[in-house]
Amino acid sequence: MLIEVATVNAFTLNSAGGNPAGVVLAADVLNAGQMQQIATQMSLSETAFVLTSTQADFEVRFFTPSDEVDFCGHATVAIFHLLHLQKILAPGSYTQLTKAGKLEVTIAVDGSVVMQQQLPTFLQHFTATEIAPMLGISPSIITDTGLPVIATSTGLADLIIPISKGSLDSVIANQPLIADFSIQHNLVGMHLFEFSAADSGYSASCRNFAPAFAIAEESATGSASGALASYLATYHDLSATDFVFEQGRKMGASSRLSACIEKTADIISSVRVGGQALYIDTINIEL
Repeated sequence: MLIEVATVNAFTLNSAGGNPAGVVLAADVLNAGQMQQIATQMSLSETAFVLTSTQADFEVRFFTPSDEVDFCGHATVAIFHLLHLQKILAPGSYTQLTKAGKLEVTIAVDGSVVMQQQLPTFLQHFTATEIAPMLGISPSIITDTGLPVIATSTGLADLIIPISKGSLDSVIANQPLIADFSIQHNLVGMHLFEFSAADSGYSASCRNFAPAFAIAEESATGSASGALASYLATYHDLSATDFVFEQGRKMGASSRLSACIEKTADIISSVRVGGQALYIDTINIEL
């Protein structure tokens, strides 16, 4: 059996950068083991499988090279960009059923995609002394920000870690330690950020490490961008609603991710993340 797998770069910046995701549009014929086999062979941070659904426009399952995950932001952008590019979907709003819930996705006229994420859950706090050794930095590089280190989820739990401005690129991730820590605390990985210069056009620059799921570093992480926007709107600037994040700079794949927060009576009531994408190619994988 031959399966077509497209590769789409999500969260691109001027058609460059971004994070490649695999996309299988006709996945109803596949079981979970076959999906994992394809994702492992693709060796991308995530491969998404689109199935029919009676509860939403589509059901989607997401696999890293080693495991299935409940949700993936950049793969969602990849899916709906591809569906629009192939003229299967017109600009408009649609729903996808994921293991993180039923979520709305909007395709703009220009093909950009904005996805709804779960409302944020703020989980366990950690100290800089616990975290810094895994990143090859002094604890002061974290504590000098005055912000907390806290696990945050808008579908997947990432540890949000503030880094002093100018220090992000100097981080050296200890992959085995981060993997063990993530497994121990039920985290997907660590999402680091430093605030950007006021005239840069970005709210923050980010790096993401998820070695527990066979992802050493990722150049654009949609789920963690929703978590970071929620974190900043809660712990940094309660009036902030719109954010633009840069990710992948250290990897030579600078990506642009936008995030929007809505609040009702000072409580976050909506989280959306979006960006551009670029189709790369399609291959056939034999099972």
